[in-house]
Amino acid sequence: MIAIGISEFGSFDALKPVNRPVPTPAPNEVLIKVAAAGVNRPDIMQRQGAYPPPPGASDIPGLEIAGTVVRIGSAVNQPGIGSEVCALVPGGGYAEYCLAPAELCLPIPVGFNMIQAAALPETFFTVWSNVFDRAQLNSGETLLVHGGTSGIGTTAIQLANAFGAKIIVTAGSDDKCAFCVELGADSAINYRTRDFVEDVLLLTDDQGVDVVLDMIGGDYFARNLKCLTEEGRLVQIAIQNGAKVELNLWHLMAKRLTLTGSTLRSRDIPFKAAIASKLKQQVWSLLETGKIRPVIHAHFPLTKAYKAHELMESSQHIGKIILTV
Repeated sequence: MIAIGISEFGSFDALKPVNRPVPTPAPNEVLIKVAAAGVNRPDIMQRQGAYPPPPGASDIPGLEIAGTVVRIGSAVNQPGIGSEVCALVPGGGYAEYCLAPAELCLPIPVGFNMIQAAALPETFFTVWSNVFDRAQLNSGETLLVHGGTSGIGTTAIQLANAFGAKIIVTAGSDDKCAFCVELGADSAINYRTRDFVEDVLLLTDDQGVDVVLDMIGGDYFARNLKCLTEEGRLVQIAIQNGAKVELNLWHLMAKRLTLTGSTLRSRDIPFKAAIASKLKQQVWSLLETGKIRPVIHAHFPLTKAYKAHELMESSQHIGKIILTV
């Protein structure tokens, strides 16, 4: 099969087509003939040498796929051969065939094509796990999302809106802010021209937000704490501006804040399977009725994966970038 390997860590040119054997599923895995694969920030980090795959995972990048099951492991009952599914995978998505844990396969939502389906697993698993399970966002509360036009951001806006929360986002241009509001955000702040702390407090009558979903870290950390109301929760899911921060414990104590964070790729299959079950029960119907739709910015052929990475690193996209096989 053709796959995209990383010849050396660093530049876009490191992503090169290679020939690899078609993998054989373990007892609890299925083999999927890939039709489309999502591109995500962790793929960028893996290409740069900053995010190695967990033990036992493929060294081929790619964390989400959509396609057709062509072979099943000895312990698998569902999905069966011929099933069209999307799946969260620990690696291997940039390829013509990819292994997936059977428990992490979800049916293609009715009315979706493969490109749309490939845009679902990584961001929907991540947002559900962190915003709803970990941060316990409730109807009527307010969520601040940084990077509102990212794949995570566009997913968080729609899910929070569907479950009755108010949403404030930050984005890097007035056009991106307008898109976020059209998508369902209540307010959007251009972080290049505005102080988002001042605007968040203004928008909430100096009360602050209940939950912050942050992918930036670094200098955003202290500013995020200022945005939180009493009993507020900060969820850290990436650290684009760096991992080291200073913490004024008084802010933590005075507001009774909860600071948490997570990564998804290294979590075990039962943990991810529990998220898959909740998504199927509570979100899939919203996708099938059109209340929520993945935002697709662009798609590229598998062999042009380097172009997808160039686009993602430019931050000019809105929503998801997909590879087609």
